[in-house]
Amino acid sequence: MGWMHDTLDNFKMDPLMRQFHQDKFSFSIMYYYDENFMLPLSHDEVVHGKSPMIYKMPGDEWQKFASLRLLYTYMYTHPGAKLLFMGNEFAQTSEWNYKTELDWPLLQFDCHKLMQECVKDLNLLYQECPALHKLQFDPKGFEWVDLNHRQESVVAYMRKAKNRKDDILVVLNMTPVVRHDWKFRVKGKAAWKEIFNSDSKGYWGTGKVYNPSPKVKLVDKKAGIYEINLHLPALGGVIFR
Repeated sequence: MGWMHDTLDNFKMDPLMRQFHQDKFSFSIMYYYDENFMLPLSHDEVVHGKSPMIYKMPGDEWQKFASLRLLYTYMYTHPGAKLLFMGNEFAQTSEWNYKTELDWPLLQFDCHKLMQECVKDLNLLYQECPALHKLQFDPKGFEWVDLNHRQESVVAYMRKAKNRKDDILVVLNMTPVVRHDWKFRVKGKAAWKEIFNSDSKGYWGTGKVYNPSPKVKLVDKKAGIYEINLHLPALGGVIFR
């Protein structure tokens, strides 16, 4: 439950204030491997006046949906099993009520239908990418890449597989500011391909900021360190393999 509360506290706040609370955001990795954890966004968070997930997010309608897609990207790429309560996958706008069915008519609206597509694709990635599940309870399966840009609230980490070619890089831009030519240094892989972008038009994003061919250059041959140049969408999560 600690992960859920810390994560929701972070995502509820004004994005420009997240720079002052990054320690709370990253704290879960300090204790995560003590047990085999599940990451829940459960029914308990969408009842009793706590509001549905979409209305926990700050900003206007577009920012709320972008932030929720970003939250789900973080959840699915964080080590651990996943539990997403029904209705959350399409951003239900009312609290859960056991007396009625889910708000299925919302799926006639693109913002909700495409949120469902986003979660569907994240589920497929979780299943298909060895780095997202093979070592999810092993400390060898996770590595921070960048926690040094608090002011910009850009966070990057790697999920690792037994075969290095299957490693993935996750970059989260947690403010409503597009970041162009953002550079990270990563080990081991000289080529990366964008396999998921939460700002895709297919998810009701802008579709304007993406990385068809990330620029990579070798900076330390002996250590196998490469510098990768990326473009980061506002309130967006991007996954590379």
